[in-house]
Amino acid sequence: MQILNYTPEHEAFRKRLRAFIAREVTPNVAQWEKDGIEPRDIWQKMGRGGFLCTDLDPAYGGLGGDFLYSIIVTEELSYSFHTGLAAGLHSDVVVPYISAFGNDAQRQKYLPGCISGDIITAIAMTEPGAGSDLAGMSTTAQQEGDEVVINGSKTFISNGINADLVIVAAKDPAVENPYQALSLYIVETGTPGFERGRHLDKMGWRSQDTAELFFSRCRIPIANRLGEKGQGFLMLMQKLQQERLVCAVGAVTAAERIVEWVIDYCKNTTVCGRPLSKPQANQFSLVEMATDVKLGRAFMEKLVADHMEGHEIIIETSMAKYWTTEMARRVADRAMDLVGNEATLEKYPITRAWRDVRVMSIFAGTNEVMKGIAAKFMGL
Repeated sequence: MQILNYTPEHEAFRKRLRAFIAREVTPNVAQWEKDGIEPRDIWQKMGRGGFLCTDLDPAYGGLGGDFLYSIIVTEELSYSFHTGLAAGLHSDVVVPYISAFGNDAQRQKYLPGCISGDIITAIAMTEPGAGSDLAGMSTTAQQEGDEVVINGSKTFISNGINADLVIVAAKDPAVENPYQALSLYIVETGTPGFERGRHLDKMGWRSQDTAELFFSRCRIPIANRLGEKGQGFLMLMQKLQQERLVCAVGAVTAAERIVEWVIDYCKNTTVCGRPLSKPQANQFSLVEMATDVKLGRAFMEKLVADHMEGHEIIIETSMAKYWTTEMARRVADRAMDLVGNEATLEKYPITRAWRDVRVMSIFAGTNEVMKGIAAKFMGL
């Protein structure tokens, strides 16, 4: 059953990207994992290859492609057993706030660099003590003349070390309603009062630079506000559907790759004179794992098609984010059990894959948050 219609141009793009990853990414992953960060030049190489912000208009240097190009980038990076290069976050989560809600001056200033990889982006929502709760956010933004002064802290910010530009969610303390108080602001690296804290040492996604960010009387021009004042919550709600869908794409592809790898391992590993794939219990496990990923693939692709047609699928993408990431965790756990002691050795990609899929149910809104959103929109 084919849900998404990929053209020859899409497939040529996928082939070119896969070759790029094999040449420029895979040989370097082990070192990047040790370093806890990817070098900036890999972003520039991605940009030169046309693999960043593929939906943006050619007037800015973009490909002008549809959302399927974004899906291909997320799938191919996930399929490579490397999740640290957060191109999907940059291209499909952060930059769309600028392209959709930025004014002409902001788009002209930032979008060409975002496409070329010379500007790396991050979005700062999560806070210590508030987590994914936007209403509980404490970072403030107060207007003083033609400037805005930001005070507060953010944590678990992906691309936090490399980022040249951070979109910061902050509220006006004079506005009582927390949803009407929220606005989004562009803060550039080097702005006085903006400092990076710890480069967080994580269990998984080790090469993805995740950091704490601090704002102490950080002054930015009022021209750096995205959209109208007080519209931050609405803007976030409009774009979070795509963020959750991108998470589901990554989770499904990671699970597919794990199943593919463990089936090959079981077929080619002999225990007591028999391949690991021959005992019936192992066969049943492998079949169940393969079934899970096929169900996830069908669910995810249907939502991609709906999203591309402009449908509001807040409930469904929340469901997909929690179900596909939990499915990927189940698949990774069972794969580890089938491989046994060998699965604990760093020489096998399944070890890194197991660490990396574990965090997918936490970032971009925990799965408990996803279930709560679905319940609310279902009227429960």
